[in-house]
Amino acid sequence: MPTKFEVNGKSVEVSVEPRMTLADCLRHQLRLTGTHVGCEHGVCGACTVLIDGVATRSCLVLAGQADGCEVRTVEGLGGPDGELTPLQAAFKASHGLQCGFCTPGMLMSAVALLERNPGPTREEIAQALRSEEHTSELQSPYVISYAV
Repeated sequence: MPTKFEVNGKSVEVSVEPRMTLADCLRHQLRLTGTHVGCEHGVCGACTVLIDGVATRSCLVLAGQADGCEVRTVEGLGGPDGELTPLQAAFKASHGLQCGFCTPGMLMSAVALLERNPGPTREEIAQALRSEEHTSELQSPYVISYAV
């Protein structure tokens, strides 16, 4: 089925099977491999992207449901020459990257938080990341909240 949406500011049109997830479409058809697939059940948060500004588990969204939407992935965060955003630089400086597998999802959840609340308290950051249910046992909540 033909599906049109915007990814990181660029219009795309893809032909997808009705059962294809947005995560698989991003990774396999659009070659945006920064969106990681962990649990495929919406629990781990590694596949988090922004759909119309809302942090969303892309493994739980069918690609066809993104038709007409604006999708932002971790690839869309950096500058045109690959420079890091202040948030990405803070993750790097505070060692919030760790193994890196769930980092893209954490970054996208943090972006969503900061766009709706530019000056969150540590408690609000912790609550937002908890509500996004990032479950990496390696990620220290303190380190991540410090980066945000």
